[in-house]
Amino acid sequence: QVQLVESGGGLVQAGGSLRLSCAASGSIFSINVMGWYRQAPGKERELVATMTNSGTTNYAVSVKARFTISRDNVKNTVYLQMNSLKPEDTAVYYCHYRAWSLDYWGKGTLVTVSS
Repeated sequence: QVQLVESGGGLVQAGGSLRLSCAASGSIFSINVMGWYRQAPGKERELVATMTNSGTTNYAVSVKARFTISRDNVKNTVYLQMNSLKPEDTAVYYCHYRAWSLDYWGKGTLVTVSS
């Protein structure tokens, strides 16, 4: 089992920044992918950004120029630096961990961007 605990969400004005963190604990495999997904009201959950343990990243087109994912493999923590936030970035952001086809999700942290 893997537990994921997110932090860093909140309310911010358009153009502002937030940094999300997600700490993983439990049975962590050294080879894994960690990342962030989000779900806005009335919409499906969508990928935001992921990063492998070796540093390969993948971003949604809508955030690529504004968000940066990073991770600390020693601390088993993944971060999402979000800059130039827009109202359409408002969503619950979920941390995700995958290893050996096993998927784990955090409970989510709400990000609200006011216009």
